[in-house]
Amino acid sequence: MTATKAGDLTLSFRVPRGAREVFDAINRVDAWWIGQVEGSFDTEGAEFTYAYEPYHRTVQRVTQLVPGKRIAWEVLESAIRFVDDGEEWKGTQITFDIAEKDGETEVLFKHTGLTPKLACFENCKAGWAHYVETSLPRLILTGQGVDPKF
Repeated sequence: MTATKAGDLTLSFRVPRGAREVFDAINRVDAWWIGQVEGSFDTEGAEFTYAYEPYHRTVQRVTQLVPGKRIAWEVLESAIRFVDDGEEWKGTQITFDIAEKDGETEVLFKHTGLTPKLACFENCKAGWAHYVETSLPRLILTGQGVDPKF
């Protein structure tokens, strides 16, 4: 499910797995956010770089880890190379809220600051939709994320 309206990009999905298993899978960033991932993402304060060359390179800091419940990152650096202002993501927040419901686990993903006003919005929305609604659930269910075919 994708919700945007005039606000921040929000996506969600449900899987028949426990909240801790889902939390652990999200923290395997390099297994579902297919590209070049370097650094650490499993402790608060850790920083990691994501690159999908030649289009995108960002640096994130892990700002919150609540096992089985929440993961939050702040984008420290942004180089979106297919728009005029490559720093559009700088200062934005990325969160994953995790909750068990009716024998499944729901993940609510939100990229605060990624709004329709940004030049990269449509392309970034499509990218996040792939990673959050396809690659991440596939990792949780099968153990392997999915490389995009952009």
